[in-house]
Amino acid sequence: MRAHEAGWAHAAVSVRGPAWLREPQDPNALVPELWSRTARKVDGALEVGGVLLSDLVAEHGSPAYVLDEADFRSRARAFRDGFAGCDVYYAGKAFLCTTVARWIHEEGLSLDVCSGGELAVAERAGFSMERVGFHGNNKTVAELARALELGVGRIVVDSFHEIGRLTELTREMGVVARVMVRVTAGVEAHTHEYIATAHEDQKFGFSISSGDALAAVQQIHDAPGLELLGLHSHIGSQIFDSSGFEVAARRVLALHAQISSEVGIELPELDLGGGFGIAYTTQDDPSDPAQLAIEMTKIVRDECKARGLAVPRLSIEPGRAIAGPAVCTVYEVGTVKAVALDGGAVRTYVSVDGGMSDNIRTALYDADYSCTLANRASDAPALMARLVGKHCEAGDIVVKDEFLPGDIAPGDLVAVPGTGAYCRSMASNYNHALRPPVVAVLDGESRVVVRRESVADLLATDLG
Repeated sequence: MRAHEAGWAHAAVSVRGPAWLREPQDPNALVPELWSRTARKVDGALEVGGVLLSDLVAEHGSPAYVLDEADFRSRARAFRDGFAGCDVYYAGKAFLCTTVARWIHEEGLSLDVCSGGELAVAERAGFSMERVGFHGNNKTVAELARALELGVGRIVVDSFHEIGRLTELTREMGVVARVMVRVTAGVEAHTHEYIATAHEDQKFGFSISSGDALAAVQQIHDAPGLELLGLHSHIGSQIFDSSGFEVAARRVLALHAQISSEVGIELPELDLGGGFGIAYTTQDDPSDPAQLAIEMTKIVRDECKARGLAVPRLSIEPGRAIAGPAVCTVYEVGTVKAVALDGGAVRTYVSVDGGMSDNIRTALYDADYSCTLANRASDAPALMARLVGKHCEAGDIVVKDEFLPGDIAPGDLVAVPGTGAYCRSMASNYNHALRPPVVAVLDGESRVVVRRESVADLLATDLG
């Protein structure tokens, strides 16, 4: 990719918006597939989980992440039931807090963590450690030791150095580590280049083509304190079909067969990762978990049959597909500014009280989002607008292009759907902003599950 050195927002762009964005007949209407299942408009005002967002903001302030508990749990169950007979690990990196970890546990899913901090949340939530997997390309000795102390169900090893560290730790602690080997299958998912993680030129895993993956398996097999469960492959994120998984499964299962013949062991498990896409805008068409399960299990069965292998127990790792649609972010409008451009064009900037500190994905990935007026109905015609934040950065854009009612004004509320994955997880204190709360809603009630940061929190680590 080639882009302006200062970021995509500094490059020349059209004020007409993308070709797929169509002017709506009614700018007040919701596009149901973009929102959590309980979201609806009541006399023009947005309600989620039976709670009007105007009432939620009056009680909890803005901006705020609004977490639809019923939607989150239903998506977790859909993967659990769709992939019956498989292990479903919720990818905690998408969004994790104590409450969400408990929901995941209660719905019968396992949990994938990738840092000592995420592991600490799982411990605090009382999560069954045998149902926890520990990822990461550079786990510290302290993190590995803590994982072994807690008895996590599996550690996904990512380097020869990590194999050495685990071998030494298991010897010192007198325990056995159950491990999987993350491999790179040389598959580049049809997604943004920064989140396509299975091609060769990246930091994750052992390359199959170079022979490193087979060497890692042999080293683990020879280590007395390590129990090898299987291979792990992850091809990227925001993926809408199973073709990439099919290619990856074939290459990984070819390695399974090679391990069986050359190392003399038949691996009992296979993890094909996650990366299942969600609908951020009307151009996205995500797959149903049950259909994904049919396609992915068939791919594995057919390939195993062709190679004469026993079918390994399959596991997957949805994160975004569960958390993403279950959250919207609500903001208050502060300013509306019409800017005249060359050729007589006008761009309308709608500035809100959050921005790239609570949603970095637009700036980081050039991601697309939608939004809607959340506090009232409007009879005004639709207006193409750009929703921007309050930060001192030209790339501080939340929604690049969307139609809003033409009378949008300071004091209005705007809600952005699909913000449950990575927005709170990647939130920052840029410009010393205070990170918003996560407010769960269910059956007409709201409760804070992650509180808003305070100035005291902000200054607590400043020892000057």
